[in-house]
Amino acid sequence: MIRTKQLSNGVRVIVKQMEGLLSVSMGVLVGTGAAFEQDDEDGISHFIEHMLFKGTPTRTAFELSDAFDALGAQVNAFTGKDMTCFYSKSTSDHAAEAFALLSDLFLNACFPEEEMEREKGVVLEEINMDEDSPEDLCLDLLSRAAFGNCGYGRNILGPAENVKKFLREDLFAYRSKRYCPENIVVSFAGSIPAEEAMALAERYFGGMAPAPSDGRKKEVRQGKGNLFRKKPIEQAHFALGFPTVAREDALRPAVQVMNTILGGGMSSRLFKKVREELGLAYSVYSYTSHYAETGMLTVYAGVNPDKAEDAFGAVCDVLRQFSKEGVTEEEFLRGREQAKSGAIFAQENTSSQMLLYGRELLYNNVVYDFERRMAEIAALTRADVAEAIAKNFDFSRAAVACVGNLKQGFVL
Repeated sequence: MIRTKQLSNGVRVIVKQMEGLLSVSMGVLVGTGAAFEQDDEDGISHFIEHMLFKGTPTRTAFELSDAFDALGAQVNAFTGKDMTCFYSKSTSDHAAEAFALLSDLFLNACFPEEEMEREKGVVLEEINMDEDSPEDLCLDLLSRAAFGNCGYGRNILGPAENVKKFLREDLFAYRSKRYCPENIVVSFAGSIPAEEAMALAERYFGGMAPAPSDGRKKEVRQGKGNLFRKKPIEQAHFALGFPTVAREDALRPAVQVMNTILGGGMSSRLFKKVREELGLAYSVYSYTSHYAETGMLTVYAGVNPDKAEDAFGAVCDVLRQFSKEGVTEEEFLRGREQAKSGAIFAQENTSSQMLLYGRELLYNNVVYDFERRMAEIAALTRADVAEAIAKNFDFSRAAVACVGNLKQGFVL
């Protein structure tokens, strides 16, 4: 059973009651993230995500974490390019207590000055860790090569110099502009009566003062860029990014099946050719990112520097052959079955369902329709995948990023 409600202040609530389980996942989703930030704010969404856990007028940071642990509940958060999510998972008998704690940290965080200074050190170390993770660094560079220094090209962590200079006033100001009722969705999934979940949402979020968000738009510039970072590391890492369809495009299901065939698993074209047949990479894969305005198909590989040029050539050969020849009937049927099973498996996980239904309501103000999703997958044909391939491999628009101990990066 699925229930939705919009509170009088604009907060939207969705509940998916899942029978036969003993737990419930609950989340608060906010329609903001790195892509909405301006230059002087770069990294602030992520820093606020950290700081919301650092104390309220009635609980210290330790008391918050200790209270969740006492319930046996999990709590965490993440920041994306266009969404920030705070979530908890608890046994059903502790759902009300866990949601009260989640609501307290979300609504009442007071950003203590001493905690801010400590957390800046934590985030700076996270930035350093990202720099020391060449795979992550390569994919961050690819986003910048494809989208520039704004919008979807921003690194979620932000630059260290911004993090160092953030003030409490900056956090309060950004939160007042973006953490507004009309920009918030509360989502529940699991073993909780819909009436109880709705009452909890009303109790804790119904008191938020109605306030519009600042209505800012994302600056989206997508083009062909090329970035290289020389680093004295053991492997070379490269990634290619091709423009693909937006989140609500009718071709998206076909693109997802296409990606599964290309680089989504151990039976994929990239894995079989580049790793299994040629032995040129340990890790090689592809994935898609879909946004409101556009999307990107990413192909990544981590390789021996001595074989980097051969590996890059092999990946490009696979892509060009894939683009030219299309997929076989066997590949298509296998890819479609994987899409079906992925959608079904997600239906059995409360965390996945909380996020899936909450995100659909946040982005599109509609209820996620599982039956429609299954029908879309079932209706796919090889011709649809062929159309997806035709629209996804324009090498003249592809971005490239490379990290490693090489003389130079790669150019298409």
